[in-house]
Parts: sequence; C-alpha cells; structure tokens
Amino acid sequence: MTTHSLTDAEIRGQGLHLRPWRADDPVDADAWLRGLIDPEFRRWNTPLRQVDDLADAYESLRARVKSAETGRVASFCVTDADTGTILGHIGLNEIDQNMRLARVGYWILPEARGRRVAGRALDLVSGWAFTELTLFRIELGHALGHDVSCRIAERCGYRYEGTLRGAMPEAGRWDQFRDAHLHARLATDPEPEPYEVP
Repeated sequence: MTTHSLTDAEIRGQGLHLRPWRADDPVDADAWLRGLIDPEFRRWNTPLRQVDDLADAYESLRARVKSAETGRVASFCVTDADTGTILGHIGLNEIDQNMRLARVGYWILPEARGRRVAGRALDLVSGWAFTELTLFRIELGHALGHDVSCRIAERCGYRYEGTLRGAMPEAGRWDQFRDAHLHARLATDPEPEPYEVP
C-alpha cells in the first residue's frame, strides 16, 4: 500500500461511488459545510476543527487531503453511483500500518438519510480496508445514546466491545466529556449480509 493510493482511491458498489473529496471544488465544499453544520451531526460530534462557513470548509477539506498524503487518513465523498449526487462522507482515520489498525467515522447529509447509505458505505470501506490496506482491525466509536450508529455498526459486523468512560467531548464542548460505545470488526470476522440497494 502506498500513500498515493489514499489520495486517489475510489470504491464502487451497492449503488454507491466513493471518491476522494475535491478540496477546491465549490460543490464538494458546500456539501462538506452542510454535513458539518447539520444539527444532528453536531448533536453527536465535536470536531477538532470547527467548521462554520465556506472558508472553514475549504480549509478543512485541504487539511483532509494533506492528511491522506501522509498515509494516516483515507477520506471518501459518498455519492450516488448513477447520478453523482453527494450523499455524505466516510473516512478511515488514525491509520496505523504497523498495528494494521484504523478508526472509521461517517456522516450522511439530511436529504440522504433513511436509504441505508451509511451502512452500505461502511460495508464498502471495510472490505476495501481489509483487502487493499491489509488492515486487521477497524474500530468504530459513537456517543452513548446514538442508537442509529449502534445499529449500523452491528449490522455491518462491528461488534460492541464496551463502554468507554468520558471518551468523547460533549456536543460543542471541550470542557466536558461523555461516554462512548466502542465497536470493532476484524479481518477474520464473518462477512455481514450484503445490503439491498433501495
């Protein structure tokens, strides 16, 4: 695996096309901004870098591209395979090739929810990470109470491993913390049943 593969990787399947985010594309920047300012996203996530406007979105996207060049991150713009419409984001973070480990995170735009986009994207990225990056373990964490993420994780073969105390910041804060569920999937775990494309 080369770092070049993380900046250019594309994955197709299950009615989706996962492609790299384009850091200087106005359509991508608008979707990135809408995803990160969405109230439901902010209810469950507190990003390290606050994104509030288009200038922040461009800066944040450029930072993601730079991180991909280092081999530590693989970020995908989740699009509809037929129309190219942007549906959301999924990314592998903290990729450690020595430990063959990474953490996965995702968000879906409000208008694309209810179509199993997150689960289909998670299936695709997991298979790609185990085969193309030869990872052995992928972790998925979410705030306690985020039942939708819990169901998606388990449906995609990410077993619940425990509750981590004070592992995530409270919504919009860095001075208070909340518990999180830890899920993980191993390369040797059974393959989950494929999703039906809506």
